[in-house]
Amino acid sequence: MSTRAGFVALIGEPNAGKSTLTNRMVGAKVSIVTHKVQTTRARIRGVAIEGAAQIVFVDTPGLFRPRRHLDRAMVAAAWGGAADADIVVLLIEAQRGLTEGVEAILARLGEISAGRKVALAVNKIDRVQPEDLLGLVADMNERFDFAETFLISAKRGHGVADLRKWLARELPEGPWLYPEDQIADLPLKMLAAEMTREKLTLRLHQELPYQLTVETENWQERRDGSVKVDQVIYVMRDGHRGIVLGKRGETIKAVSQAARAELAAFLGRRVHLFLQVKVRPGWMEDAERYAEMGLDFRDGRE
Repeated sequence: MSTRAGFVALIGEPNAGKSTLTNRMVGAKVSIVTHKVQTTRARIRGVAIEGAAQIVFVDTPGLFRPRRHLDRAMVAAAWGGAADADIVVLLIEAQRGLTEGVEAILARLGEISAGRKVALAVNKIDRVQPEDLLGLVADMNERFDFAETFLISAKRGHGVADLRKWLARELPEGPWLYPEDQIADLPLKMLAAEMTREKLTLRLHQELPYQLTVETENWQERRDGSVKVDQVIYVMRDGHRGIVLGKRGETIKAVSQAARAELAAFLGRRVHLFLQVKVRPGWMEDAERYAEMGLDFRDGRE
């Protein structure tokens, strides 16, 4: 049996469920998932096996109207991921339907669809009536010539297997791109930083999660099989540092415990995680910070 391999870009509005779908497809958590929008920053690749095919999922940042330098770099990364992929899957939320944001994506989709198939996946189908769902599917397919349409629930797993099998059949023939046991191409240091950032995003409110970043400064393998991880949380101003630390350090302690437990479960061994919070007012204009997140600083310039 000949093998197949290739890249599949998941695109859509923020909070459409791209990260949840990536994790479901891969069978492990490789992408940050929160109830807040715009939490995926880098193009995170998760690797799934379906029969003789290796599917490399590019979980792109959500497509939205950018306001800041970082926003613009994230949107550029999303479209770049789609343009580089073998197959593109547009993910929309059934309840929100054909929003202004989806309209904007459809208007630009033709630019990157040449030479590659584009599928439509309607997510969170359990939240709408069947007749409304059929109307949405018909409307979407009138506006764009999708190769296939899938009705799914990324959270519950409904319809996901059908989508994965179709992708496996449509990928080009060729050797696998990653070792069989590799589920992501993010370095462990970045994956660990993403886990901590997710816990911060879940604990903090309003704009603050979007004005901080996490970097893994040191990763030390210990003789007893455990690993020591030192991370720095960069915030924009001193007041933010106090919020991240929390009263008597309660917030940072809770974040550290949650991130440590998740990283230990992922690695299958003991983890010693140490967090620092540092103020760096201009980190959003620092090219080095963008490189750490897998983004191109130049893409964010107006």
